Amino acid sequence: MSDTEKANSTHQNYDRQAKFNTPPPMRIANPGALGLFSFASTTFILSLYNVNTRGVAIPNVVVGMACFCGGLAQLLAGMWEFPRGNVFGATAFTSYGAFWMSYATILIPNSGIIAAYAGHEDELNQALGIYLITWFMFTFLLMLGALRRNISFIALLFFLCITFVLLAAGAWSGKVIVTKAGGGFGIITAMIAYYCGLSELLVKGESWFGLPMGAIKQERVD
Repeated sequence: MSDTEKANSTHQNYDRQAKFNTPPPMRIANPGALGLFSFASTTFILSLYNVNTRGVAIPNVVVGMACFCGGLAQLLAGMWEFPRGNVFGATAFTSYGAFWMSYATILIPNSGIIAAYAGHEDELNQALGIYLITWFMFTFLLMLGALRRNISFIALLFFLCITFVLLAAGAWSGKVIVTKAGGGFGIITAMIAYYCGLSELLVKGESWFGLPMGAIKQERVD
């Protein structure tokens, strides 16, 4: 066997070995619609409670949604965003999934969190205000990360920032009108999230129409 034939045989063996060792390509569908719809639905329900829709003032019915829809479904969406290489989506969905799970835990009676403040309702409200303002800070940082993405995500995070600030202010001040204002902005936030989720769902080439997200023109830097 000539040197050329030996070289070709070696390359062929290497190519076969490399092909054998290469993991199969990972095909994960876009989980954006799942994460956004889950966030929107849970936010919408809680916001309706915050504005006392149909006379509802106790928000504990949202616990199931917060655990499994806003919580688990969003957490899974975030985990699926990581292998897709979408750090922004993975961070947002995973974090807000954790937010809803943590919020549900506060409302679950057997968690003992609210019971620990028995007789100290004002202290509970101050603690909830700190909890909510922390999520405002996180949302504001996410909004900075979305400034070069599209107008829809910027609007979503902007209104969510206002929602958290108003809810925190309502908890600190004890003024129901401020909490209701937070609920109103929460409803707007949920509607924008529904719009973004539907836009993600209407895949180009598979749907009759699409929804624009308001793409921001990127300036090319040479």
